[in-house]
Amino acid sequence: MNLYLFARRVPFIERHEYSQNGEDGMIAAIFAMIGTRNAYFVEFGVEDGIECNTRYLSRHKRWKGLLMDGSHENAVLNLHKEFITAENIESLFAKYDVPKEFDLLSIDIDGNDYWVWKAITHYSPRVVIIEYNACIPYEPPVTIPYAPAFQWDKTDYYGASLSAFVGLARTKGYTLVGTDPNGVNAFFVRDDCVSGKFHVQDPRRIYRPAAFKGKLGNTHPKDPLKRPWVTVGTS
Repeated sequence: MNLYLFARRVPFIERHEYSQNGEDGMIAAIFAMIGTRNAYFVEFGVEDGIECNTRYLSRHKRWKGLLMDGSHENAVLNLHKEFITAENIESLFAKYDVPKEFDLLSIDIDGNDYWVWKAITHYSPRVVIIEYNACIPYEPPVTIPYAPAFQWDKTDYYGASLSAFVGLARTKGYTLVGTDPNGVNAFFVRDDCVSGKFHVQDPRRIYRPAAFKGKLGNTHPKDPLKRPWVTVGTS
């Protein structure tokens, strides 16, 4: 399927049984194209695990996997209370016996997402879902500076721009195949799985600006502290 056409079809394939922004349908569409290998997922930043990107897979598709969050745990869901950093992410994967290759990785930690994905070098998920900061235009390729103890303050100062993730993905061997309709999550597929299934197009066509609303009916407010951003490379 043409990559741009896949992106254009997002409003028709998005579905949210347990996900926030239609990710359930997009995940199903991607794996319908590339198939599964071991039906194993890792997702972190899931809060209580009730509403997340992988719950539909575990509940209805018999997938297995690991959930982690800095504030919640639930043995029934295999949800473990762990504060994720770039320094500990691979040791946590080893601690919980994550296979070296698995089907789906989902990252949503509202802060060091770019740095944590960059630090994952010995594991090779076939699909990566990661939250990008859609309060920033597609470019420039920027992220917050790495700070292991970073805590999001609900402003627009968090994460990284989509172009920053596209640049990182290219160094890791992944291609952007879509974003959700609300401009929250980006979907990357490992290049060996893309071949013959997607025709690569300009990722600028896939970028979606923020369409989500907070509890006060607005998007994230501007950072009053005007903290700096770090440029991380070309997209």
